[in-house]
Amino acid sequence: MWQAFRRSLGTNCHLAATDVDVALRISHGWKRNFAFFAQAITISGVKVRTATIAGIILGGAVGLAIGVGVFTFGYAKGYSYFTDDPQACVNCHVMQEQYDGWIKSSHRHVASCNDCHTPPGTVPKYYSKAHNGFWHSFYFTTGTFPEPIRITPRNAGVTEAACRKCHQQIVEAIEGHQAGNETSCIRCHRSVGHMH
Repeated sequence: MWQAFRRSLGTNCHLAATDVDVALRISHGWKRNFAFFAQAITISGVKVRTATIAGIILGGAVGLAIGVGVFTFGYAKGYSYFTDDPQACVNCHVMQEQYDGWIKSSHRHVASCNDCHTPPGTVPKYYSKAHNGFWHSFYFTTGTFPEPIRITPRNAGVTEAACRKCHQQIVEAIEGHQAGNETSCIRCHRSVGHMH
């Protein structure tokens, strides 16, 4: 069959006979490798293609994953993380101490959790919330978070930048205008945002 097809191409064809031969052999190999999906199985007297069964199993698995994700998002009050409400931060019991400390702090009336713990701008803010939310969920679910919880270096940088933004005049008066002479606000004023 292949020989007759190659001969019928003749010399006027732009494809070389060997290219067609390779393409046909690949096509034939693909059919042979995936022939399992073209088979039919009889279930209760009804012929069902294996591909249909595989599709049902795949669809069920995807549906189950989506269902569990939606349930978890609702159960964990995931929608609350899209707000600026500090109550969202105590959805996880490990944050209760930080929330109670914020309630007692001087910043309660002027700053919420997001003012100090997310960078300015909509995209950076929600990126940070998504990043932190994923890792918080992972560590809280697996129980591998340290107690007492500690701020990561990345989040400490975000918080430090927030301090410097709101208190820019004070920071400049303390440090002067010399580059590279930065002191850590959090080192001395750790309990300002959260009474510890």
